[in-house]
Amino acid sequence: MKLDPFYPIVPDFAWAARLVPQGVRFLQLRIKDASAETIRTEIAQTMQLCAEHDCLLVVNDYWREAIELRAEFIHLGQEDLAAADLGAIKRAGLKLGISSHSLEELGNAKAAEPDYVALGPVYETKLKKMPWAPQGLARIKQWRAALDCPLVAIGGITVERAAGVLEAGADSASVITDIVTDQNPEARTRQWIAATERWREDR
Repeated sequence: MKLDPFYPIVPDFAWAARLVPQGVRFLQLRIKDASAETIRTEIAQTMQLCAEHDCLLVVNDYWREAIELRAEFIHLGQEDLAAADLGAIKRAGLKLGISSHSLEELGNAKAAEPDYVALGPVYETKLKKMPWAPQGLARIKQWRAALDCPLVAIGGITVERAAGVLEAGADSASVITDIVTDQNPEARTRQWIAATERWREDR
């Protein structure tokens, strides 16, 4: 499958409602520390929003809810991957993205036959403390050569760094901090869309 080169991650429906109308085509909903009822509501609302704007939604972690609500795409971290029922996910027809940070985790991800693999952190990230050092652009090139599915890069990526990440071999650049900490997230989102569209046109 072909991924949009711009892949923002948002923590809830409210953020999705701000960014998706700007022209986002590929979005991850990453909900943390919420009740079961809130999780289902947030996923359902964001699914409806994305359907209205022709945006592909990826639900982070909550694969059971994604199956029940008939979502299209799920993303799992390594711990969630180990605990998830991959058979149920595949039978439900969900596409699957998997996080990876090391060669061992890359092997785990490939064994699950995902629709994309995410590599991170590419650069130092301030969102959360990582036990892994920044991977750098050279690692993107190595992993691109080792994969037969799309590669998503994540971690410390700004709009100014996006073209370099994509040129190194990533199919999509995922972003959180560069948007959600900006004084004008909607405008920053439009900058991202413009930058990744220019990169795609110049290829």
